[in-house]
Amino acid sequence: MQTARGVAGFWILAAMLFVAMASSSVPSPIYPVYAAEWDLTPLMLTGVFAIYVAGLLVTMLVAGRLSDHVGRKPVLVAGGLLLVVSLVLFTGADGFGALVLDRIVQGVAVGLLIGALGAALIDNSLDRFPSLAGVLNGAVPPFALATGAVSSGALVEWGPAPEQLVYVLFGALLLLLVAALVVVPERVTRRPGALRSLRPTVSVPRASRALFRGVAGALVASWALGGLFLSLVPSALGAVFGIHDHFAAGALIAVVTGVGGLTGLAIQRFDTRRSLFLGLVALIVGPVVTVSFVFAHSLPGLVVGSAIAGVGFGAGFQAPLRMLLATAAPTHRAGLLSSVYIVSYLAFGVPAVVAGLVEPAFGFVPVLAGYGAFIVLAATTALVLQVTSRSAAGVEERAAETVERTATGAVRTVAE
Repeated sequence: MQTARGVAGFWILAAMLFVAMASSSVPSPIYPVYAAEWDLTPLMLTGVFAIYVAGLLVTMLVAGRLSDHVGRKPVLVAGGLLLVVSLVLFTGADGFGALVLDRIVQGVAVGLLIGALGAALIDNSLDRFPSLAGVLNGAVPPFALATGAVSSGALVEWGPAPEQLVYVLFGALLLLLVAALVVVPERVTRRPGALRSLRPTVSVPRASRALFRGVAGALVASWALGGLFLSLVPSALGAVFGIHDHFAAGALIAVVTGVGGLTGLAIQRFDTRRSLFLGLVALIVGPVVTVSFVFAHSLPGLVVGSAIAGVGFGAGFQAPLRMLLATAAPTHRAGLLSSVYIVSYLAFGVPAVVAGLVEPAFGFVPVLAGYGAFIVLAATTALVLQVTSRSAAGVEERAAETVERTATGAVRTVAE
């Protein structure tokens, strides 16, 4: 029978994942304020976005497997405190250089947290709802991104101290959650190899590799779409529709990420392959509708396209994640999750950087269309691979068998 401490620990970890991910989208609605105050160009803002992704990716490459060796809680405490430091730094940012430094620190902190939090959540799965940890790993990030963007946009538009208050609030929440980690049971026994684990690597367990290759396109398409909406689409409100309301920018991001989170929850009882097909189709249709209505100068159409894209963002990430987590033994979970996020954040950041570089030469709307075409191409490729793959269903069945074999004593695995 699971203890009250174990149940409380599970929800503390879920809350920490939520707040950490939400904090990563907080700066996005404030960028126009920074740009106006410090004369920042679109390329400079893209650079700030890219430096965060770079810090996150390097950290996950180096430290993605660390918690599999030293335990989850030491990594969570270090990452949580570093994220608080980054938010404190944001409150005093006074120029482009400070903004770059703050985003580097934030990227490193989130990179430390993501894999360890996701693995710890599964380690502490609820006895009554063992699959909930896998569902939350996929559903929490989009909900969190929506919350961070909307709360930031609202406070910038209507609250006092628009460049400080939202960072203070999220920093205080994170401090409380770091302190609450004392309640969370540590499920990982320290084992040798911590220093060796710091060698930069993408760690995909042997049992997960075939499936990882098969679903990588879905991860790329879904997170490239996330990057599109966090980096370019909100700017369409000002450049195309003449809307400069900061809350509106946050709300548009929330349409995609919020619908993505709801989709992730809605499909938790669906067959994962069917959920993946749904996500890939929405990742094809959503960007086409969105870009088409930007060209047509139709704001309602833009919102509809964003909602369709949100279905793709949720299902296109949730389904592959559930399939992959079913293949991972407890000692490989953090490394696998870090590899998933490395692929995802490369897709999240690299196209946005390219878009920022070419926008001065080609213009905003053509670059938006090219970005959308890249997402459609990635999703179409992944869909064709899924349709033509004869072994996909067998891989998933073997994944479930792997979970059965690797489940041990105190460590509970997710049954998908």
